[in-house]
Order: sequence, then structure tokens, then C-alpha cells
Amino acid sequence: MTRNGAVEVGYVDEGPRDAPVVVLSPSLGSTLAVWEPLLPALGRFRVVRYDHRGHGSSPVPTGPYTMGDLGGDLVGLLDRLDVARASVVGISLGGMAGMWAAAHAPERVERLVLLCTSARLGPAEAWHERAATVRRDGTTAVADAIVARWLTGEFLRREPAFASAMKAMIASTPPEGYAACCEAIAEWDFEDHLGAIRAPTLVVAGGADDATPAAHARAIGARIPGARVVVVDGAAHVPVMEKRERIAELLLDHLGSLVAPEARPS
Repeated sequence: MTRNGAVEVGYVDEGPRDAPVVVLSPSLGSTLAVWEPLLPALGRFRVVRYDHRGHGSSPVPTGPYTMGDLGGDLVGLLDRLDVARASVVGISLGGMAGMWAAAHAPERVERLVLLCTSARLGPAEAWHERAATVRRDGTTAVADAIVARWLTGEFLRREPAFASAMKAMIASTPPEGYAACCEAIAEWDFEDHLGAIRAPTLVVAGGADDATPAAHARAIGARIPGARVVVVDGAAHVPVMEKRERIAELLLDHLGSLVAPEARPS
């Protein structure tokens, strides 16, 4: 049981019931909708997308939260779905929750994919300041700056409607939920626990990601036994949008052996 108790997070459960389960855990300020560009590539899996506590369709407990709370919510969702073991794919905050689950409940995590994340993302003061800003001024106040980190400038200029949709996603996030997750990141320091992860792990960095540069991915990869690290050129902090084909290719390469050869997408 986590400090605040597991929250029954909102989720969407799609795909063949007898297929390997892949859980998609989103980034700070995004909802389960952020994964939609990848869904066609994952059609042979049972795909469970969910919203972190304080986001989207999930409840908004009063913060601060810890990563144990967020990782515990993920494990609690597997319990609710009666899924004994699943692969976990997480972006940024979602990757942190995935690392926590893989280390603390290793029997539940089949394979792990960490996208644009970190085992320690300081300074803590900056996260506490962002939490204070959001509680005071709302998530709209930070939406422009966040989208500028999520996507490259080239993509934002080419897809202005998409950029607007992402800003609206962030602005719709409850301020308390966003701020409380900021506080979880402020206290997150998992470097000394990475060696406990036994799930085969793929760590992906964006070559144009200023929020979690490639050095963070390499630091994770150096501590998780057997981990593979890949840097995707031209990708910013949320690469599932503008680099969807390359991310899909990497996911299928890492997860594909879980699917019978005749069932794999061509």
C-alpha cells in the first residue's frame, strides 16, 4: 500500500483479451490520449492506457504525491484488471512510475520501455516552484512552455493545430494533480535502485530533448542490467507524436517476441 493508498485510475483497455498486455503510462500533463499515434502499431497486443492520478479521467487526491504513489497506482491497476504480468511503456513521469514498479514489483513487469525519462530530475527547487505556479495560476500558465519542450520547433510550425491540441491537454489538467506530481518528481532519486530491475529494458532518448537529455538515458542504461539505450535524432521530450514510426519500430523490436510470429504486424 502506498502512502496515500492506491487510487483507482481511469483507463482504456483495448485489443485481444488473450494477447500479451502492454501498459502505456503517460507524461506529466498528458492524458492517455497522448498514445493514440502508436495504437495502430500495437494492434496485436492487449493495450491498457491510463491516466495518472490527478490527470484526465483519474481522481485528484490532495498532494503532494510520491513516486511510490504513482507506481503503486500502476500495480493497483494490474490488480484490478486481474493481469499477473505486463510490459510497461512510460514517457517521462510514466517512465519513472514504470521504473518504480519494475524494481518494487518485479514479478509484475515483463518488459520495460523508458521514453525520455530520468532516474533523478532535479533541481528539486525548480519542481517546487512549478508546483507553486500551477496552484496559483493554473496549468494554462505553463502550457506554452511545456509544449515547446514536448515537440521540436519545426514540428510545432508544421502542425499548429496539433500544438494547440497539446496545449489544451495540459490546460485541462487539474492544477492540484499537476502540482502534486511535480512534487513527486522533486523528491525522485532512484539511481541506487535501478540495479533491482530485472525486466529486459529499452531506454530511449530524444536527440533534441532538453528536458531529459540523452545523458539521463545513458545513466539509466548503465545501471539496469542488460539495458539497451537508443537516441532518436530530431525527437524532443514526447517523441510518440513527431517520431511515431521510429518509436513504433523500437517498441515492436523490444516487445515483438512476446507475440507469436504469425501474429506480428507485417
